[in-house]
Amino acid sequence: MTTASVNATNVTYTDTGGTGPAVVFSHGYLMDSAMFDDQLAAVGAAGFRGIAWDGRGFGGTKATGPFSYWDSAQDLLGLLDHLGIEHAVLAGMSQGGFLSLRAALLAPQRVRGLILIDSQAGQENPEVAPAYEQLEQTWMEHGPGPVQDIVASIIVGPADGPVGYHPWFAKWAQADRQELRLAFRCLMDRDDITSRLGEITCPALILHGTADAAIPMERAETMRAGLGGPVTLVPVEGGSHASNLSHPDEVNAEILGFLQSLP
Repeated sequence: MTTASVNATNVTYTDTGGTGPAVVFSHGYLMDSAMFDDQLAAVGAAGFRGIAWDGRGFGGTKATGPFSYWDSAQDLLGLLDHLGIEHAVLAGMSQGGFLSLRAALLAPQRVRGLILIDSQAGQENPEVAPAYEQLEQTWMEHGPGPVQDIVASIIVGPADGPVGYHPWFAKWAQADRQELRLAFRCLMDRDDITSRLGEITCPALILHGTADAAIPMERAETMRAGLGGPVTLVPVEGGSHASNLSHPDEVNAEILGFLQSLP
């Protein structure tokens, strides 16, 4: 991992290098840039420059105070500046999509395209938000142990599925709880940008697992209807909330097809 000083934050990232068009991957809540290892390998092999970075509070990037996804979007744009990248495709899973959409609103001239994986433009469903708040409170008081199986099943799918829990359990056990609290408040207190989707006119690919336990397919359909440019929505059959982890071959094929279709 390499570190860049961006917006008074030391951001850690992985860069495949090369001179090909850039695609930047932004991870989901409780995950880190390692969740895109398969995607980095695929885009790098196809001649693209793949970059995956750790958002505030995860991986090697610290959260030192309250922040929003607008701040995270500025972090992403600052990382592009640091790397000397003028234009890039922004790919984000769940919260990575939240911040990628905001980056496209802040600097549309810098975004060649969007890849939105199991994401949405709205706020958390008020019917499930109290359960998430309770899970977070238990984690803060007792550590991840009592709730980690539930959380992992929501994000990566069932325990007998293709994605192993234990690598993520090991990371969660080491995570700083105060930083997680800041990241959780960013997640739960985010604003709704659905009404602004029409301002985003770049090409977009939406990938959404049909077994996503966190964000229903209807939210993906809302993004498809609201975005102002050409949009393709691809259901990932059986895909979890992290469909790029549970179904990497299917997701990688769609990502490469999209990247290769861009002018």
